This record gives sequence, structure tokens and C-alpha cells, in this order.
Amino acid sequence: MAPSSRAAVGAARLERALGDWQRPGQGPAYRALAGGLRTLVLDGRVPVEARLPAERELSAALGVSRTTVTAAFELLRDEGFLASRRGAGSWTALPPGRTVHGAGLSPLPADLADSVIDLGIAAPSAPEPFLSEAMAAALTQLPQYTDTHGDFPLGIHVLRHAVADRFTARGLPTDPEQIMITTGAAGGFSLLLRHLLAPAERVAVESPSYANSLQALRFAGSRVVPVALHPGSEATDGGNVGSGNADGANIGGWDVDGWSRTLRDAAPRLGYLIPDFHNPTGMLMSEDERRALVAAARRTGTTLIADETMAELSLEPDLVMPPPLAAFDPGGGTVITLGSTGKTFWGGLRIGWIRASPDLVRRLRADRSSLDVSSPVLEQLAVAHLLSPEVLPQVLAHQRHRIRVQRDALVSALRTALPDWTFRTPLGGLSLWVHTPDGVSGSVLATTAERFGVWVGSGPRFGVDGVLERFVRLPYAHPAEVLGEAVRRLAAASATLTGPHRPEPGRAEPGTMARTSEIALL
Repeated sequence: MAPSSRAAVGAARLERALGDWQRPGQGPAYRALAGGLRTLVLDGRVPVEARLPAERELSAALGVSRTTVTAAFELLRDEGFLASRRGAGSWTALPPGRTVHGAGLSPLPADLADSVIDLGIAAPSAPEPFLSEAMAAALTQLPQYTDTHGDFPLGIHVLRHAVADRFTARGLPTDPEQIMITTGAAGGFSLLLRHLLAPAERVAVESPSYANSLQALRFAGSRVVPVALHPGSEATDGGNVGSGNADGANIGGWDVDGWSRTLRDAAPRLGYLIPDFHNPTGMLMSEDERRALVAAARRTGTTLIADETMAELSLEPDLVMPPPLAAFDPGGGTVITLGSTGKTFWGGLRIGWIRASPDLVRRLRADRSSLDVSSPVLEQLAVAHLLSPEVLPQVLAHQRHRIRVQRDALVSALRTALPDWTFRTPLGGLSLWVHTPDGVSGSVLATTAERFGVWVGSGPRFGVDGVLERFVRLPYAHPAEVLGEAVRRLAAASATLTGPHRPEPGRAEPGTMARTSEIALL
């Protein structure tokens, strides 16, 4: 049966995505074309089940004979990367039996914490002494709440007010009535999905996207429709560390035309986006892209959920941040915003928030009573303290400086030890999205790296269809010396897969397996 939920890929777009596919030494043109199309599918730049242009149309766009395109399509059909039906055309596919990851990301098991470096979770350690001071201040305020039942489904007013003020300071005027405090961004996302989404309804997402959000969509029974990030954002070696130029390669990357087609053709109920230092790629959505995407969603009646959990982690002092996505939705009916303290402050606080219309906030309040009722009061008071105008600038400066040093250390170590791994140096956020060299599967590398003492998230976990196989996500949430050791272990693991010198499986080169507890793993 031909797919019905994916948009078509036009010949001109496919020609741009293929780039210089016909290079000397690659054999017959049809094999080179098939190889280029196969790579686009496996790297997630063309979604699975995307309808391809007709052979005659594609041959004209590529400037090759129709025979070449026909032979390439036939080879891809034989390999299982293309399916066709007379009268319905051809669409991309994956070979039968190929593993499609259905799991999110979870912290390293406790019994491995002393011997394995956890690069699976992109979350920083707490900002001290600021966090402890905030908890101490919260304890002094707690008696104001202890003579009540302690359940505040919308959150305590002082925190709702602080979150609203922070949105206003970022260029998005907000009233406390538009804010609901949640148990982390994950709790807020689950609440929104339960309230807004019926089983089997479609949700458009970026490809790649945050693994745990994709898992939440699977649990909700939705039909996920991926939209590849623009080819200009694919992982390539990305300039010098610390280049905060707003015109750099890290600004932009969302295929607005692709999103418009998907919203029109697939008619998703929701769209889930990470516009600020996208997880996992680190990309930053431009102001023009934000305006165009919100306009496209408004035309089709799609509600956009903007995940802003990374929004405060700009790592370049001269970078001017675009307004929040909801700033382009003056009516307030198209964009819902998720925020959290987990990436900015500390995941252990488990405090997040939803920004939406007052009417939706009231309806969510009624739904929450059967979910988790409310969030802890003490932690809410601590977060209100951290968000205060007197404290927040100090905390952000502390976190940004520390994370910037860690980012630069990881970038330097990778360029030295693994120069054939390619990536763009992000202007913010917490991770690198790394493209592995030919012959290195991200999934195989992740499995091999465990034996060398590194826990890594492979590319397919951040995709929908089992693609993105030649990517891994490498967070820079650890101190520089830990990240340097992690890269040495990754290089040893990679050598078993690609290099002429292949250490015995399960054994690293001498000196690479120092216990993480000996190098102050946080």
C-alpha cells in the first residue's frame, strides 16, 4: 500500500540534497545515484515513505538519462530502500528486518557509574553555591505554605509570576495566568499530549529530534511524521570554536517549505519543535524561520509545541537571540511553549512549565488531578529564587562559562583524536551532533564504546524510522578532563571498526580505561 502521511520530495529539492553525487571513481552513474539516494534516507534527510519524483522528472533535474534513474530505482528496490506500485509512484523505504529504535534515553545504570563515562544524558551538574543557597532561601519561605494541603495544580503564584516575568524579559509579554508549573518539561509534554492528542493522530517533528519526546509520542499512540532539517544544517566540520556570528552556519536549518508541505499534506494535529539550540544538533532557528513556520501552522490549524528547555544556554556573549517562537503568535492559539530548569539549573529540581492561553491552562488544571496533581512546593520556591532578577544573571553567567569551556574541550579533543568525524560547533545548548565516517555505524559504535567505558546515544534513537545511522550525539556536560578521556575511549572503540590497527574486542589501548571516579566524574 502506498503511504499517505508523508509529503512528496520534489525533483529540484532532491537534486539539491544529492549535491555532488556523481564523482570520479564511483563506478556506473546509476550505482552512484542509488548510493546518494540511499545515504539521504539513512541520514534522515529524506524521510522513509517519502514519495519520490517520477523517473522522467528526476532525470531532467539531474541532467542524466532516464535509463540511469530507472536502473538506480531498480537497485534501490532490490535492496529494500524503495517501494513502488503502478499508478502510485515510488516512495522511500527501509529493508525488511532493519531495527527501528523505540527507546528513549535513560541515565547510566548505577552499577556502571564508576567505570563508564555517561555521554548519554545532556544535562549539567548543579550550579553551586547558587542551588544550595536557593534551597536555603526556600526553607525560610516554606512555612507560608505548610498550613495548606500543599497541592497547587497550576503552581505557586510566586513561581508562575517569576516565569511570566522571564518570558516578558525575553521579548514575549506574559501574564501569570498563562503559566502552569509542571513536573519537568517531560511532565508538561505528557500532560499536553493527553489533553490535545487522540490516538493515531499525526504529529510533525524535526528529524532528528529529542529521543525522549519521540518516545512520549509513541506512548501516546500518535503517528509521527518527520521533517528533515534543511541540508544546510547537516553535520559538517563547522568553523572555529567560539564563533558567535549570528550569520554563521548554526543559525537556521529548518526546511520551511518542507514543513509547509507536511502541514498541508499530512494535516498533523500537533507539531513538536526545538527552536533554541536544538537537541541534538544545537541549531538555532532564525527569526524568519520562526515567523514563517508559525504562519504555516496557523493556516493549517496545527498547534505547535515549542520545546525551550535549552533556550537559556547561549554560549556566545555577542549572540543576539531571536524572540521566542510564541512571539510570532500574537493571538496565542497556535504556539504552546514548554520550559524547564533541567538544562539551565539542575535536573534534580524536576520543575518545568507550560506557557499557553489562559483558557488552555485552566483546562489543563482540571486534567492534572488524575496525573501528578502538582509539583513540589520547596523546589518551586527554590526555582523562584534562582529566577529572581538579582540571582539569575549570576547563575546564567556561571553555567554558560562552565559549559562553554566544556564544549571547547570536547571540540578540541575530537578534532585531534578523531579528525574524520564531522560536526558543527553549536552556538549554545549541550551537545554535538557528530557524523561518523564511512563504514562506522552509530549503533555499532555505541555498542562497541560500552566495552571501552563510554555510554553514547546513537543516531537512530533521535529519529523516527531507524535512520540517522551514521550519527552519534556527544554531550559536553562533563568537565574537560572527563570529556578528553571519553574521546580517547571513543577513538579506541572506533579503531576496532575502521583502523588497520584493531585492538582486541573488549580491550582498550593501554591507559584508556582509567576509572571515571579517578578523574572527578560529575
